[in-house]
Amino acid sequence: MQPIAQKAMVPDIIKKVDDAGVIAVLVIDEVKHAVPVAKALLAGGVSAIELTLRTPVAWDAAKVIKEEVPEITLGFGTVLTVEQAKNAAKVGADFAVAPGCNPKVIAAAYDYGLSFAPGVVTSTDIEMALEQGCRILKYFPAETSGGMKHLSNMVAPYSYLGLKFIPLGGLNLNNAGEYLKSPLITAIGGSWIAKQDLIKGERWATITQNAREVSQLIKDIRDNK
Repeated sequence: MQPIAQKAMVPDIIKKVDDAGVIAVLVIDEVKHAVPVAKALLAGGVSAIELTLRTPVAWDAAKVIKEEVPEITLGFGTVLTVEQAKNAAKVGADFAVAPGCNPKVIAAAYDYGLSFAPGVVTSTDIEMALEQGCRILKYFPAETSGGMKHLSNMVAPYSYLGLKFIPLGGLNLNNAGEYLKSPLITAIGGSWIAKQDLIKGERWATITQNAREVSQLIKDIRDNK
């Protein structure tokens, strides 16, 4: 059997995410911080972000990033409803992810032309996502669910389908390498790179340094493959 057709994420977005290797997960409380944090991440080599829908300014923050930092591959996280998927597409997001696997939200994202990666942590989640034409999946919460050991064992029956994963939840610079070395991983998600308090405190140099460290880790691992 051939790898399952991917209809939920377009090829150029798949390539952008894979090339990035890491997605910085952001919680932005003030619109004025949107562009500086995006530029700080880019300065450290991180070109993809997941802007979580946990604050009321997330939509406006996304708009200014799209306008002023177009080099960023911008995604939305915590997309839980059909309306949110519609709004993400309207804003011009490159992709969206969710902590769980809701067929209605996946279908809506597809209808609106929004690349989407649902969250999975069980075999049932994977099969629900497969039925919707997904093969790029968010593995969440990664560390508390058993890390790479759990993911590798869970995915074994589906290995011939060419599935790829974006692990989030509990990752940091110390354990990121374990994930990045696996052929199952297209990119890791990291909230530690630009934590909410770092953004609030406008600690752009620290964010750039965190981005630089993970970018170097990705380069080192890929160079040795």
